[in-house]
Amino acid sequence: MEYTYTIIDSDATSNLQLQHYLEDYGDFTCASIAKDSNEGINFILKYSPQIVFINLNHKAHEYFQMVMELHQYLTTLPILIGIAKGKQHAYDAIKSGFFDYWLMPYNEFDIRKSLLRLKKQMPLEREPQTLCLSSYRDFQYINTDEILYLKADNNATEFVMKDGTINNAFKTLKTFENQLPKNFIRIHQSYIVNVNFISRISYGKSVCTLKQNKQQLPFSKSYKKNIDILKQVLSKNTISALN
Repeated sequence: MEYTYTIIDSDATSNLQLQHYLEDYGDFTCASIAKDSNEGINFILKYSPQIVFINLNHKAHEYFQMVMELHQYLTTLPILIGIAKGKQHAYDAIKSGFFDYWLMPYNEFDIRKSLLRLKKQMPLEREPQTLCLSSYRDFQYINTDEILYLKADNNATEFVMKDGTINNAFKTLKTFENQLPKNFIRIHQSYIVNVNFISRISYGKSVCTLKQNKQQLPFSKSYKKNIDILKQVLSKNTISALN
């Protein structure tokens, strides 16, 4: 598992700098990037990130109002970390319940301590590795690490396994979407894929290629955001050879 985060910042350069900085610490995946408070509150409600980084250099008061508004919709707010070039917003950030306040340019030692405190306060839980498919009085237990992908079949779902076997469940694909570990991502109305088995993403052909038998699964425009997140996850520990 990894911590998911949202950045709220109108400065594209600052966004990239923070993302690259977090990559060095591992366990962090960007769920969304918002340019202002309206997009910010929408993305927080839509993607439910565990951490939200807010650049308070511009329109700080507007962002503090956004945090107040979030209490109307969420029982528990994500961890909030403010970012600014000076300390002028620090007091208001503390009053608004921010977890921490980072000064720019970033101080590596301070951020490391902050992230270690964050991990201690909110440890990642290991997700269940076994899924139970039940039908009447029949219970079938499958290892999620062995699942290549799930495919919708009318009101049923096919579980295509690494060894080539297929397990059927008489429930819709939507039923399993939020029950599976985080390494499963929906890429199409009819497909959920185990990202650990993806070897290639082709935006031109709109397909993902699996390591097993080079099988290709389509992805649709409506799930392109998931594909972008998937690309970030797969690129995290790779050596780039882009032209």
